[in-house]
Amino acid sequence: MNEPLPVLPHHKLIAFSVAKDLLLAVRNCRIRDAKLRDEALRSSKSACLNTAEGAGRVTRADKARAFAIARAEAVEAAAAVEIAALCGDCGEAEAAAVARIADRLVALLTGLCRP
Repeated sequence: MNEPLPVLPHHKLIAFSVAKDLLLAVRNCRIRDAKLRDEALRSSKSACLNTAEGAGRVTRADKARAFAIARAEAVEAAAAVEIAALCGDCGEAEAAAVARIADRLVALLTGLCRP
């Protein structure tokens, strides 16, 4: 029988869902420059992981630190995609989608990273 998946602390955060959307949007850009692609994917993965880590932390200060790191990683991922689009290494429409998702994630994480 299929057991239901556990609901962990990060599953309860809208920010984690948006971080996953960011990761998928970055991946869908298919950035041609290998270095920029690696940077964008690493940063977007880190935004997901640090958002999850923040949810799992206990103290308010620990949570704020992890969410602040996730916020910075989301900005870095968006910047890498923006630069890729500027250089013609990915599509403008895909880059715009990343920017919209990153903007939402940054707003959510900004509220969460206050100690």
